[in-house]
Amino acid sequence: MNGKAPSPIDTDTDQRTRLGQRLKATREYLGLSQQQVAERTGIVRSAVSDIERGVRKVEVMELQKLARLYRLPASYFLDEEEAADAGEHALAGLPRTAQPLSEGDRIEVAKFIQYLQARRQAEEEEAGGLRPHHGPEGGA
Repeated sequence: MNGKAPSPIDTDTDQRTRLGQRLKATREYLGLSQQQVAERTGIVRSAVSDIERGVRKVEVMELQKLARLYRLPASYFLDEEEAADAGEHALAGLPRTAQPLSEGDRIEVAKFIQYLQARRQAEEEEAGGLRPHHGPEGGA
């Protein structure tokens, strides 16, 4: 490094790239093609491709459409943290989303959250060289 602060252009490019990577990873995780995204959002397929590659800025309305389709808050895609967690952003909106759920459904969501927390802890312990506790998947 030359000791100079990054130029605003570099930062803008980095942000577009990170945003595009998150959008692409989410689309692929959901098993959607760019064509399907285009059809469901009204954003032309070539624009979806350009946004995912970070070569085109995404308009606010486009991001809202993509976030709605992917069922994630727009804040997840805009998060500047490299290791942003989609789950944390989704949980932030859970109180609004959970209201139409039945009591039984809310209990199931809470159980699933506990499962995910235990799984993450086991993964962290394993990565740190520790043996994870026996979990719901069976013995280690």
